[in-house]
Amino acid sequence: MRPRILIVDDDEKIISMLRRGLAFEGYEVHTAANGAEGLKMVLNEEPDAVILDVMMPQVDGFEALRRLREGGSRIPVLMLTAKDELENRVKGLDTGADDYLVKPFALEELLARIRALLRRNSSDEQSTSKLTFEDISMDVSAREVLRGGQRLELTAKEFELLHLFLLNPKRVLSRDLIMDKIWGYDYSGESNVLEVYIAMLRQKTEEHGGKRVIQTIRGAGYILRGER
Repeated sequence: MRPRILIVDDDEKIISMLRRGLAFEGYEVHTAANGAEGLKMVLNEEPDAVILDVMMPQVDGFEALRRLREGGSRIPVLMLTAKDELENRVKGLDTGADDYLVKPFALEELLARIRALLRRNSSDEQSTSKLTFEDISMDVSAREVLRGGQRLELTAKEFELLHLFLLNPKRVLSRDLIMDKIWGYDYSGESNVLEVYIAMLRQKTEEHGGKRVIQTIRGAGYILRGER
């Protein structure tokens, strides 16, 4: 069965371009013109991934995503935004987006990110492992993370990033490796998406008084280890 992709955007030119590109790659494409319509189609069509624009009439992308996640859906969501501002990117990621692209973007990059989202979602469904490091525990199959007995509410991408660290404790992970494993494309050095996620993950893992375990190794990358 072909993977189903739902595009939620009110820009006909964007929809037309994405529909042609995705269909050419073999995807089954569905479209919605606003967030309210998109939410209904998620229930009716059960897509494998959603491409969600931020600025839309009636129900914008942030609100649509919030309702989607509050309803328990873990469908991978790639957000599109015309605002290349940190505040908007963080808001989308914190609401539960798995990735984002700033308009204008290259179709090839969007396709690469969609492939990465679908690969990770398939991998997550097959994984049943449980991982621990100091007072952090992760149940991959239940997608639950605890620190000191406190449940951490992580977005899908934050979960994947922490999962990578837990699989490689006390090992320095380069930026290139993390970008390849989590985003599925080579890190260009032009985007600070990794730094944004690291900061958000640190905030959530430390919010109940936990010590910092995700350390920065200057010029090399990041490592999961206790403070020295």
